[in-house]
Amino acid sequence: MSKKQKLELTWIGKENRPRLEPRILIEDPTKTYHAAARVSESDLFDNLLIQGDNLLALKALEADYAGKIKCVFIDPPYNTGSAFTQYEDGMEHSIWLGLMRDRIEILRHLLTDDGSLWVTLDDNEAHYFKVMCDEIFGRANFVTSVVWQKKYAPKSYSKLLSSSHDFVLVYAKNIELVRLNRLGKTETQTSRYTNRDNDPRGPWKAGDVLRNEVRGYAVFPVKLPSGREVWPSNGTSWRYTKEKFEELIKDNRIWFGVNGDARPAIKRFISDVSDTIPATTWWEYKEVGHNDEAKKESKELYGADVFATPKPERLLERVIHIASEPGDIVLDSFAGSGTTGAVAHKMGRRWIMVELGDHCTTHIVPRLRKVIDGTDNGGISKAVDWMGGGGFRYYELAPSLLEKDKWGREVISKDYNSTMLAQALCKLEGFTYAPSADVYWQHGYSSENDFIYVTTQTLSHQELVTLSEDVGNRRSLLILCSAFQGNSENWENLTIRKIPNHIRSRCEWGHDDYSLNVGNLPKAEKKVTPRNPQASLFDEGDAI
Repeated sequence: MSKKQKLELTWIGKENRPRLEPRILIEDPTKTYHAAARVSESDLFDNLLIQGDNLLALKALEADYAGKIKCVFIDPPYNTGSAFTQYEDGMEHSIWLGLMRDRIEILRHLLTDDGSLWVTLDDNEAHYFKVMCDEIFGRANFVTSVVWQKKYAPKSYSKLLSSSHDFVLVYAKNIELVRLNRLGKTETQTSRYTNRDNDPRGPWKAGDVLRNEVRGYAVFPVKLPSGREVWPSNGTSWRYTKEKFEELIKDNRIWFGVNGDARPAIKRFISDVSDTIPATTWWEYKEVGHNDEAKKESKELYGADVFATPKPERLLERVIHIASEPGDIVLDSFAGSGTTGAVAHKMGRRWIMVELGDHCTTHIVPRLRKVIDGTDNGGISKAVDWMGGGGFRYYELAPSLLEKDKWGREVISKDYNSTMLAQALCKLEGFTYAPSADVYWQHGYSSENDFIYVTTQTLSHQELVTLSEDVGNRRSLLILCSAFQGNSENWENLTIRKIPNHIRSRCEWGHDDYSLNVGNLPKAEKKVTPRNPQASLFDEGDAI
């Protein structure tokens, strides 16, 4: 009997998965920033800006933020192919998909059960990405593909068709639980309601009173105020019975025109309908901005140093409004110029952003300081009446826990002090880092009765006896130490492991860059006589 098969997207290297090191985060207080005073009681200060590789950063967040992120918005590199000129056809897609797959899997884990993922892409990878994401989220959890009109005019230099849109792919972690907010009606939509007869119930608009089928009980003449009688047109009937029609006329809910001689129409009052509507999948630039608007915003913030593909604040406002509520956490692991955090901050959401490049410091930090100081008057500031306030903490990824000594052996990094070591090993072992001020051996816990103790010392037999007595029969303790004396099986409430031996095989130590920049990928070895396209992807000496 053949194995059960499934529909899936395959690519070169799909089976390869990185063994990520769960790094700790180190705050840089010189870049952390908050307002000088509270502007309102709703000010938020626990926002995070992280500089470092975004895959490692997501792994670092996983222990503390799994199931807590309401909205993830990412604007990843679109993979235009310009950086992949060394590859055989199809390899660039494989690398891009593999790198994105690793990130999306962690992002899904970070989402709340009613959370959602929003991803902007163009035609280069959107369709491959959807099939890949269907595998991760489940096809049933695909919400929709929004079309964002990013350009307001065709480009005359286009060789074939002028591209005017990008996609925003939307996934729910659980389609049964996700709740998306509706949009307020625009002035254009409400302007359709008028009050031509000064009805005291307020503005209304005319609606059809015919249905496109014939029902015998609903075919009868209606006498107009002018005295003329009208019947339903051929193939139709009234939407109401004769009695209901008479009731509507008596209640002044039927409109016969200014002169009382027009075919009847139902009066639909604005007070009877919802003041919100569901968002559609077509987002015009008039409503959410376009590329030129985004570049103008960027220029006002940074002068001539404009980002190549920023997103307008109004676009992020639409996404964040639909996908979250005030106080929810919004995450962007491809922060770019920091638009997501800036907009989320102005909208009263908590936020986490990750960015690898130096512009995390040169661009994002200054931008957020302006937002917090209330001096950023661009973007959506006026629309939301932004006055400033709140703050954020700036973090960097800690270096790898293990480094190689001069003999090539993996040892504890010299950059780690005792506190950092305990915090890192708690994260690696799945414990919550919470050092006790009273009990020296309680560095963290996994439950109310299970603890962890980290030390670089060699523990003597007597020290282990004392520890076992202190822990007692109803609690357990994981001990990570450099060495110990005695038989570890002598103490049932103690689990003793040597470091770094115990953790050497856990992760890819010393791997600092999993970025989507193909220039950071390793070089392929040169083959003398390659027998397949994959064996001759790169020339000797070429960086990829």
